[in-house]
Amino acid sequence: MQTHDFTHFKLSKLILRALAEQGYTEPTDIQRAAIPEVLAGKDLMATAQTGTGKTAAFSLPMLHMLSGRSRGRSTHIRALILTPTRELALQIDQSLRDYGRHLPLRSTVVLGGVSSVSQIKALRKNPDILVATPGRLIDLVGQGHVRLNQVEMLVLDEADRMLDMGFVRDVRRIVAKTPRSRQTMLFSATLTGAIAGLASDMLQDPTHVAVDPASSVSGNIAQKVLFVEQSHKLKLLASVLNNKDVGRTLVFTRTKHGAERVMRWLAAKGISADSIHSNKNQKERQHALTSFDKGRVRVLVATDIVARGIDVDGISHVVNYELPNDPESYVHRIGRTARAGADGTALSFCAFQEVAMLKAIEKLTKCSLTLVDDHPYHSPTIGTLGAGKSALRSSSRRRLGPRRRSGRRSR
Repeated sequence: MQTHDFTHFKLSKLILRALAEQGYTEPTDIQRAAIPEVLAGKDLMATAQTGTGKTAAFSLPMLHMLSGRSRGRSTHIRALILTPTRELALQIDQSLRDYGRHLPLRSTVVLGGVSSVSQIKALRKNPDILVATPGRLIDLVGQGHVRLNQVEMLVLDEADRMLDMGFVRDVRRIVAKTPRSRQTMLFSATLTGAIAGLASDMLQDPTHVAVDPASSVSGNIAQKVLFVEQSHKLKLLASVLNNKDVGRTLVFTRTKHGAERVMRWLAAKGISADSIHSNKNQKERQHALTSFDKGRVRVLVATDIVARGIDVDGISHVVNYELPNDPESYVHRIGRTARAGADGTALSFCAFQEVAMLKAIEKLTKCSLTLVDDHPYHSPTIGTLGAGKSALRSSSRRRLGPRRRSGRRSR
């Protein structure tokens, strides 16, 4: 049965109060499917893209169930959420604090790239919920600062990404330290054989739910392609960003050096920009993300490290300055816009050497990107190579910005 608001889940009134204070009223598809199963105490294997509200799909029932159980004299971690990136770990922890602001539960986060001193101090305060990246957690467990033998609930978030990043051995070591009787939830954007194997080892008779397959792109995103010589991309980017319809913008490059070079070029042109990539330490990365989120900088240039790792409201445009090698990364990248029911625009700059990448993206998404050819750096030659059966459709709406809509859903 379809639920129309969060009251149908019979969540704690204190959680419902927090959701109302943030303007969250309508559950997403993954929340409708997952929350009742988690509340029923079942293990869960969920396939869902970022941007579908999966954080709330596991955190809301987790907060409800933990708040309804007596902790007794236990001082150990009661719930553990493993996630592949530092940015995502911080955002999940913030969501837990937002949704559980009226509950007597504590959460904390441990991640690499920064000193562990403050994290160890936070662990000594006996949090109920721990959000962690695998590497740092393994270190702290080995040092005796974390015990996982009383974990009641375990979440593996972005499991496919954790496998891609080589965390599978660490994940298995961590899970082996938790009780077999725990309730386990695994969330993944894709369902590969490796993910199925991981799930079979860690979940017991799980319920399967699936929304938004890997090729799924929100209908609220206008997807457009701009054919351009590689040597003209910087000038095209400046031209796009100077358009009055283009607001807060996330720009993706394939390499960290490329991200830094693009950011510095934009700054030299007087365009407010910062960058985020793996060469920056966690403090620098968080500063850049906060500045972008708070509107202190208008443009954030990033690698795929944040393609599935940030949830910032109000991103009007995502620009693929360089197309990704993996077409699924395209889906994750452009999913950073059109959040919470808003509209957004994804612009892809396609040079000669990226035509094959464009065709792979269109094959995966089963959608031909709309051609924008009225910019000063358009390359007809590359456009001819990149044209599919419908890719040569010129946009009937020449402006680069989306129409605006209001409304908000939970993350």
